[in-house]
Amino acid sequence: MARLYLFAEGPTEQTFADTVLKPHLASVGVYLHPPVLIAHARKKGKVHRGGGRKYMPMKNDILRFLAQEKGGDVFFTTMIDLYAIHAGFPGLEEAEKLRNVPQQRVESLETSFGEDIGDSRFVPYIQLHEYEAYLFSEPKWFEYFYDDHAKQIAALQNISAAHATPELIDDGQHTAPSKRIIAELPDYEDAKAAVGPQVAELIGLDSIRSKCPHFAEWLARLEKLGGNV
Repeated sequence: MARLYLFAEGPTEQTFADTVLKPHLASVGVYLHPPVLIAHARKKGKVHRGGGRKYMPMKNDILRFLAQEKGGDVFFTTMIDLYAIHAGFPGLEEAEKLRNVPQQRVESLETSFGEDIGDSRFVPYIQLHEYEAYLFSEPKWFEYFYDDHAKQIAALQNISAAHATPELIDDGQHTAPSKRIIAELPDYEDAKAAVGPQVAELIGLDSIRSKCPHFAEWLARLEKLGGNV
């Protein structure tokens, strides 16, 4: 069985990976270690995790794990957002030329990320444009938590229907997926680490991957690590 370490941008991704991805990957021969919040700083020898996306602490954190785990059956991946990506990220200037073609833009950044880490066991993944895009695969499941918000949930469904894929919902400061959800369901802002993964679980991986092609490509790569797909 292959082993996989996942570096999550925040607790929402961390919980999603642990509760949704982990059991699925186990079924195809990939053991996911408890997901790790990505480092954002190192002060006085202590690593501070979550809540930031500075590139060098992130890179150094990944490199430490790579150095500690030498096995060819151990792999590493990330769940970080394209939305508000840090200015120090490798290949960012070149990728900005592709801003109008988000799929190519994110793939360019992932290529630069992988080259900068420099280990074939590393599978870079950047979310288009952030985690909440997955929840637009089937926004109706927000009803489970906000049963008196039919009008607001219908508005989210209309947003989803207006895009070829939820991953194309833009990364504007007020129009990114999470911002659109919070605009309709303000309580989500403080509850997203708990509600976000549960909504995704209700939607199901099959639906998410069928509507989010960039996510689907990444998941397919992870499934193949176990050699059973």
